[in-house]
Amino acid sequence: MSSVDVSSESTAGTPLVEAGEFNLEVVVVPVSDVNRAKEFYGGLGWRLDADIARGEDLRLVQFTPQGSGCSIQFGTNITSAPPGSAQSLYVIVPDIEAAREELLARGVQVSEVFHEGAPGARFHDSGRVPGPAPERSTYGSFAAFSDPDGNGWLLQEITTRLPGR
Repeated sequence: MSSVDVSSESTAGTPLVEAGEFNLEVVVVPVSDVNRAKEFYGGLGWRLDADIARGEDLRLVQFTPQGSGCSIQFGTNITSAPPGSAQSLYVIVPDIEAAREELLARGVQVSEVFHEGAPGARFHDSGRVPGPAPERSTYGSFAAFSDPDGNGWLLQEITTRLPGR
């Protein structure tokens, strides 16, 4: 058996990805109207990272939520998924009620805060119990909203991360 040396830097001196390290960087959100989606996500206060057009056939718009290591992209000819088909996209927040109030102030229709009465209820209207999780348990409180195409987002309150995160 031989061993392989793995350098933590490239020949240019920049750090390489560690073996077994994977970071989710971008999620593609299918939309029908790029300008309308750009206005919506900009209205959330998310940072506009890019709006690149290559003629009439390609346009890519990228936004990143505040504090997030993952961005979203949408545009023209970047996915074959039908508009509105992205569901249960999570945005993690430290205070679910404050986050909900911020979205409402920005004109977003967002559900009341809820917790699950049955496993998986966060994904369906049935089984949701009004109000935050008992004792505001971390990972347990949610609110839902959608973009103009119906792509579904879940706010999830996390106050204490599980070990290893």
